[in-house]
Amino acid sequence: MLIAAAFATCANSQLIAAGNAANSNDTHKIDLTGKTILITGAATGFGRLGAIHYARLGAKVIATMRNIIRPEAAEISDIAKNEKLDIHIVEIDVLSEHSVQNGVAQAEKILGAIPDVLINNAGIAIVGPVEAQDLQASKLAFDTNIIGYQLLQRAVLPAMRKRRSGHIINMSSQSGRIIYPGLGHYCPTKFAVEAMSEALAYEVALQGVEISIIQAGGYPTEFWRNREQYTAKLKQRSATEHLDGYGAMADLMGSGRIPKLNGDPMDVPRAIAHAIAAPAGRKPLRVMVSSSNHPQAQINDIIKETQLSFLQKTPYGNALKILHN
Repeated sequence: MLIAAAFATCANSQLIAAGNAANSNDTHKIDLTGKTILITGAATGFGRLGAIHYARLGAKVIATMRNIIRPEAAEISDIAKNEKLDIHIVEIDVLSEHSVQNGVAQAEKILGAIPDVLINNAGIAIVGPVEAQDLQASKLAFDTNIIGYQLLQRAVLPAMRKRRSGHIINMSSQSGRIIYPGLGHYCPTKFAVEAMSEALAYEVALQGVEISIIQAGGYPTEFWRNREQYTAKLKQRSATEHLDGYGAMADLMGSGRIPKLNGDPMDVPRAIAHAIAAPAGRKPLRVMVSSSNHPQAQINDIIKETQLSFLQKTPYGNALKILHN
């Protein structure tokens, strides 16, 4: 009970800010006119919802996805045409450095410059025991969820630093702080996003570039269906010796059972829009978004204090003060 009470006290200030950003319906107060945004993984889920939402708020959006000859791309284009939204569909496969370079170059040609905002949103999950995750699954998870982010960051950072402005938003998760059995391969990719993003934030804070990490909870999106498909393929090729003894964790792999989740998936695009609209120099380093609780809040606070204590007397001390104030 004491631990729970301490958690509630510690987390409250963060919950208020995140909750207001996520759940507010006063989107008319957010104006993204003049902003240019590139978002990955825009075919479904938070990416699709976000691309349309940011455009409705006035932004010029480059919505990227693998294979643009697909119904999802056509649907977004139809919405943009009907609502007169400034959305451009560009092909980017985050698993391919060549595709990333070509896609960013195409976006730059459309926009006339590197976008103001990069949203690294493309991501996957493959669940089950850590032992069951073979090389194919491991490479796919890390290449999509972390290497893909890095490829996009490297493509935009030189121009952002040169003009001394830019905002990179990286999608993390509550699983980037909290470790769940059965997610022992997904959690490490999100832990890596947290570490890479915060390190990058320190490195570029004095160069005019800001980093935001979105710690999202579970929402009802296509992410879960995709997760089951990836996991089913893994299970089909898994040797019995790597599954025996894990009980329900192994039995449910790729079973198609999707958790019943409440909440409005639009919470996440709304929270991101608030982060984008924040004044230069005041973008949040982390945004917690959830339809229920924020179990990572206390961890965020402890790590923040640890980082400040550990690095305050280093050359990055000033950057830390900027980020954490």
